[in-house]
Amino acid sequence: MTGNPENGALMEIACDESGSDGENLTGGNTDVFAHASVRLPVETAAEYVQEIRRRIRSPAEEYKANHLLRDKHRAVLESFLGPAGPLRGGNAHVHLIEKTFFVVDRAVDLLLDGEGEGTEAVTLFREGPRTFGERGWREFLAASNQLLRVRNDGAATVPADVFFRTVDALRDEYSGTTAGVIVGRLAAARSRAESYRERMRDSPVLFPVLNPLLPAIVSTALYWLAEGRSVRLVHDRQNMLTPERIAWIMESAPLSDVQLVAARSDARVQLADFLAGIARKLASDELNGRGDPALTELLRPYVGTDSVWGDGGSGFRLGTAGVNSAV
Repeated sequence: MTGNPENGALMEIACDESGSDGENLTGGNTDVFAHASVRLPVETAAEYVQEIRRRIRSPAEEYKANHLLRDKHRAVLESFLGPAGPLRGGNAHVHLIEKTFFVVDRAVDLLLDGEGEGTEAVTLFREGPRTFGERGWREFLAASNQLLRVRNDGAATVPADVFFRTVDALRDEYSGTTAGVIVGRLAAARSRAESYRERMRDSPVLFPVLNPLLPAIVSTALYWLAEGRSVRLVHDRQNMLTPERIAWIMESAPLSDVQLVAARSDARVQLADFLAGIARKLASDELNGRGDPALTELLRPYVGTDSVWGDGGSGFRLGTAGVNSAV
């Protein structure tokens, strides 16, 4: 079987995600979010899904990435990602988001309002843990997550109080360090934080800044649009993808259409689901120092260089460039 892109002016791209914990990015079940997209004819994708089922022989009605990730199915996984698999040759793409870096990037962007050279988030992310220690860094991440998330039981300023107590203490204790200087700048931006919390309280929030799905879809769309063709995204159904948010996505990336489907009804989306789950697991393993070099090498051709990734070592191995800030 061969997986050639569909011909014609309109290009359909099937998408799915893995690792969604909503706005809980520092205390959720996963540390990586992955959004995968696949370009294949429906018939070709269906053949590959059936081939995977034939080789794995699980009685499960719906296969997921964890079926391919089991040790006993290593050959199936390598075949799926490898040069002879369905996705090579420009047929797939993965946008990765390292969740804790996403929180840092969003907090810095909000409070510094684009001031500086745009490297503060990366610098703080890399210097913060060794400067503040594990406890101090975790407190900073938790306070940042709480400040930015939409749902805080209706409180407008309490999350800001917690955040600024945290950054004030870090600034005072580590004033002579690079990370201390950056949190000092954050500590001076209380008015921006309180204005943000008031907006969250008073107005319905169309685009939660901490939910990674929307910027990931936009990045995915821009990747495929770069080929110069019209693009329709066929995406697994998500409660997050309301008509208003879809309209915003289509305005941010000039798509022809966004169609929501049940993953089980479209083999292309099933392949995107496999790839997203596999990419999330392999990227998380790399991030935590337990990566499998052979599998990481197989994943690397699919990983977008605009992925939101702050860790330098794992980013280099995965091919994210390791220095990109959030969309």
